[in-house]
Amino acid sequence: MRWRLRLLSALGALPAGLRAAPAGLNGHAVRGGAPATAPEDGLSGAGGTAPAPDRHPPSPGSGRGDTVRAWTELFRVSALFSVPGDALAGAAAVGRSPGRGTALAVGASLCLYEAGMALNDWADREEDAVDRPHRPIPSGRISPQAALGAAGLLTAAGLALAARAGRPALTVATGLAATVWAYDLHLKHTKAGPAAMAVARSLDLLLGATATATAGAPAGRGPRPGARTARPARGGTVRLTAIPDNVAAPHRPALGALAAALPAALVLGAHTYGVTAVSRHEAQGGSTAVPLAVLATTTALGAAVLAVDRGRRTGGTAVPGVPGQPAPGAGGLGALPPAHQGQAVVPVPGTTGLPPARLATTGLTASTLTSLLLTAFTGAYLRTAGPPLLHAALNPSPSLTQRAVGGGIRAMIPLQAALATRAGAPRSGLAVMALVPLARALSRKVSPT
Repeated sequence: MRWRLRLLSALGALPAGLRAAPAGLNGHAVRGGAPATAPEDGLSGAGGTAPAPDRHPPSPGSGRGDTVRAWTELFRVSALFSVPGDALAGAAAVGRSPGRGTALAVGASLCLYEAGMALNDWADREEDAVDRPHRPIPSGRISPQAALGAAGLLTAAGLALAARAGRPALTVATGLAATVWAYDLHLKHTKAGPAAMAVARSLDLLLGATATATAGAPAGRGPRPGARTARPARGGTVRLTAIPDNVAAPHRPALGALAAALPAALVLGAHTYGVTAVSRHEAQGGSTAVPLAVLATTTALGAAVLAVDRGRRTGGTAVPGVPGQPAPGAGGLGALPPAHQGQAVVPVPGTTGLPPARLATTGLTASTLTSLLLTAFTGAYLRTAGPPLLHAALNPSPSLTQRAVGGGIRAMIPLQAALATRAGAPRSGLAVMALVPLARALSRKVSPT
């Protein structure tokens, strides 16, 4: 009897966690049984929340929320808002209102842009493992195979959307995709890297211009609208009625769109060249001359955007081959739409229904309003890109250099708005500027660089 009492007292002195038989490994029940109750943790005050010393912490990508965040970091979603303005500025450059082709160009641009982001991290995975181990691929949150597969799928999707806008748009999109892949896989680490990125951004604007001008345009090589045709004369001979070029005149809206949008594309490409040149030093820093040179370029671009030829407000030349273009003197390449010429008035709120004489005294002319918007958008561009570049030049640390790159990316939005407004589409400019608050808010959560 005494030995039984001694045994019971010895068992009572054991810890509570050892008195019951274990249900399985690491506190989990064997398949088919109920999970074992976690022991009380006296240090944390919670039941079983403190990890055991030999247990590894959970992987950063183990949860669904962490996976979503990893993909948003890979795609740099805060920089996405700099993409739609390319197509809108391109549509404005050809004097067309945004339509189906513009929407297809925006979708294609977004897909190709994100394909480039995923491919960029895949190509830089070994370099990022040293300089940026927190990036999604080196941290193990996204596998290299998944990133490469996403780049391929997004490229195919972008080309498919461009094809819906017509063969000319698909041709431009193919050149854009080829430039993006060439940059990420090889040109990025060469002296041609900034130039390749500039070409890619310029092609993106030209994609919007081409898709807007050609989507739904009549195909074929029939006579031009209004051209005189050949009439058969007596005896079977063919007599030309007036002009010798009236037979099979080619209809080439794509060429006219490219010519019209090329100046805006060059401005956007020059800005992209500067941002890319600064980004080559964002990991190590140490460059003062590059931010200063890009700051000077940014100032020159702002001045060039503001230096609008006054003749554009009184007339212009129609874009050759672009359907729907106004006649000379009523808008066109470099000209403002009819509502922006003369004394056209944009009423202020509360003036609807007023007589024209009173309306002119309470409203603003469209030309004046456009000039004000153009000045405001250009000022926003300089304000967004300029100060970070100056700070990076004064203190070329990696963090300030990265801020300069991020500022340059966000500055593309007001630059696109200014280009659209300069082409006579202030509404498109306002629509582009509406993306600025979204880009700024999201950039606080996900870095655009």
